[in-house]
Amino acid sequence: MYVLIGFVVLILVVLARSVKVVPQKQVKIIERLGKFHLQAQPGLNLILPFVDSVRASHDLRERITRIEPQPVITRDNVTMEVDAVIYYLLVDPVRATYEVQNLEMGIEQLTLSALRNTIGSLDLDHTLTSRDEINNQLRAALDAATQQWGVKVVRVELKNIDPPEEIKLTMEKQMTAERSRRAVVTTAEGEKASAILRAEGLKQAAIVNAEGEKQSAILHSEGQAQARLAVAQAEAQALQVIAKG
Repeated sequence: MYVLIGFVVLILVVLARSVKVVPQKQVKIIERLGKFHLQAQPGLNLILPFVDSVRASHDLRERITRIEPQPVITRDNVTMEVDAVIYYLLVDPVRATYEVQNLEMGIEQLTLSALRNTIGSLDLDHTLTSRDEINNQLRAALDAATQQWGVKVVRVELKNIDPPEEIKLTMEKQMTAERSRRAVVTTAEGEKASAILRAEGLKQAAIVNAEGEKQSAILHSEGQAQARLAVAQAEAQALQVIAKG
């Protein structure tokens, strides 16, 4: 009786160790006697108990790694702090298992190196105004470096670029001066436009006055001509009457 129970328990243990259920969007790396054997896909998978073992499990959804604020130096020797977020996919779980000991730490270290190299090649102004360009350069550099680990870097986003306080004060003064300059320019342009409108109004008024005087002179001349014509006609009629008499 005890033998039968033991046999049943053994069968159940063997079955339990033989069946591996892999969730959706995950894979499991299976080793046989310590060597890579297969990549178990989502669903029900059968393995040999006591011979096969799960070496690693990987999530295939998009991953996010956050880089805490780090000091970097620009080409013109300004030290600032930047932080970033890396979005990546695991496209080759086998490489991710065997080519790197700690994938996330490796990506963090590569990102720090890429940040220092990229920003170190730019001056302060370029760094502050070219965030998209820096993001693209970082993505390309990280994608190339992590390809051997089975990783595809989707995008990199710099979150904050924090220059020293004295630089911030200088930038604020420049912005204030720029706003003042723009206000002066706007006022001058407004006064210029107003002067142009006034001049245009005076011009139009002068044209209207001239047209009025012209029309008045024409009407006056026409009136005089008609009056002379009427006088001439009257004199002619008078002469005709005298001649008939």
